[in-house]
Amino acid sequence: MFSYPPTQGHPITTAKAWLLALLCVVWLGTGLVGHGPWHSDDAYSFGLVYHILQSGDWLVPTLAGEPYMSKPPLFYMTAALFAKLFSPLLELHDGARLASGFYTALTLLFIGLSGRELFGRGSGWTTAIILIGCLGMLVRSHELITDLALLTGCAMMIYGYTLSMRRVLLAGMLIGNGVGIGFMAKGFIALTLFVLISVALLLFRTWRIRPFLSSLGFALLFALPWLTIWPFLLYQRSPELFMEWIWTLNIGSWIDYIQGGDYAEALYYVKILPWFAWPALPLAAWAVWEARRRLLQESEFQLLLVSFFVMLITLSVVPNIKEVFALPILLPLALLATAALSTLRRGAANALDWFGIMTFSFVAILMWWGWAGLLQDNHAKITSWLKDYQPGFEPAFHATTFWIAVTATVLWLLMVWRVGRSMRRAVLNWASGVTLLWVLAMTLWLPWLDNSKSYRGLVASLKQAIPAHHGCIASLDVGDTQRAMLEYMGNITTHAQSQLFCDLLLVEGERAAKLVDNETTWVRLWEGNRKGVKSQPFRLYQRIEPIAQKQVIPQP
Repeated sequence: MFSYPPTQGHPITTAKAWLLALLCVVWLGTGLVGHGPWHSDDAYSFGLVYHILQSGDWLVPTLAGEPYMSKPPLFYMTAALFAKLFSPLLELHDGARLASGFYTALTLLFIGLSGRELFGRGSGWTTAIILIGCLGMLVRSHELITDLALLTGCAMMIYGYTLSMRRVLLAGMLIGNGVGIGFMAKGFIALTLFVLISVALLLFRTWRIRPFLSSLGFALLFALPWLTIWPFLLYQRSPELFMEWIWTLNIGSWIDYIQGGDYAEALYYVKILPWFAWPALPLAAWAVWEARRRLLQESEFQLLLVSFFVMLITLSVVPNIKEVFALPILLPLALLATAALSTLRRGAANALDWFGIMTFSFVAILMWWGWAGLLQDNHAKITSWLKDYQPGFEPAFHATTFWIAVTATVLWLLMVWRVGRSMRRAVLNWASGVTLLWVLAMTLWLPWLDNSKSYRGLVASLKQAIPAHHGCIASLDVGDTQRAMLEYMGNITTHAQSQLFCDLLLVEGERAAKLVDNETTWVRLWEGNRKGVKSQPFRLYQRIEPIAQKQVIPQP
């Protein structure tokens, strides 16, 4: 079925395979540990994980004491297991973030296997390298986000589709479990993608054969436990929460959005793909152009194009549009980009190669220069800008991270110099350049980044301001993410319901603070914010009138 010519270039020997594996490990492992939960997705996800660790409730996702039913709990359960497993060695948030590395590693494995199945031996490594080079993968793959489990499920589905003509049972198992993992990570989007991709493929004669239909039948059987067990247990626990999950936050919300007809953001993913999917997107476009006369006849292009357009269109008509939700679209693009390397003109490959080398050299020099300027406190413009962006940051020299950064820079220079000429050279140098910048960011620049993204300083300051003897703490306009971080980092429990009439009140934002300041019930004790973020200040108030008066806190 899949007889596309193998990717051109020198064969990948065992030694080269180990080096490529090392590149993937460095790219993936860097940045998973060593910093606190960052604003905002990283922090709120850990809040859900922390609830599991504290309460032992693995069934109902809960954030800051309240059910958070927008997504099933598979990713949070996995992160909690990693946190418990590595708790003697790592802080809970660092251990939990290893789940992100686990799912991303599985994604690279399955998309690499898909590349080998479609385009021959050696192409699997090429596909994985292209995927880690995509700019949209870099930061998100190192955050504690449930989208990474959905990405793994989609990668399993695609690999199952590539096997569906010759290994029916294995293909069905992969597709079904991929659908199940995606469903338990993000809800109905994975099931929707499976149905639409399968139906679209059946429009082509190549796919209307018994092995593929049998694979789909086995896929449904393998997916069934994933699709039924958790919803059944949730319904047994609370029919109200079950309806909130399945209708209010998912099916009903989707139907309301489609019927509303407001598609102002429908082209959002089309707009961001040029940078989000770089360099896979231009390579994929070349592959499609080069094969334009046989696109509808070759099954590999049918599969990849159908997957791409189904994912793009489906994700563009969901109620929530965010850059991170575009991650699954990278999978078919990375595979199409792999196909391009066998036909890419040498001049184009060299142009991409030199563009990457020049870009990463320039940015790496800026990163070293800016770091040295902060350390020496010189008066260069870049130093002044960096200090203004992170007021109060005190740079310090750390020998370990310095030598790691030096080693990464030297190894990158050696790789660029020593990599032999081949069509793979451009994507390999690009992926290694992305890895270099990420290593520099997570070593030299990690304290600077952590200064504003972490809640640790804010929580410590607030905890010192709280009176020694107090009752409960109410909150007004304080987000669930912030409440979760207060509980984790400071053991500070807040209650969103203002009618609790606590003796302390925590307020976020100017609008809510003005309402409270106009009341005679409260006196301000403290004000603070995350470093470098002055637009959303936090204020702590203490009640000065007896609680028995039960004066209602105004709502904005």
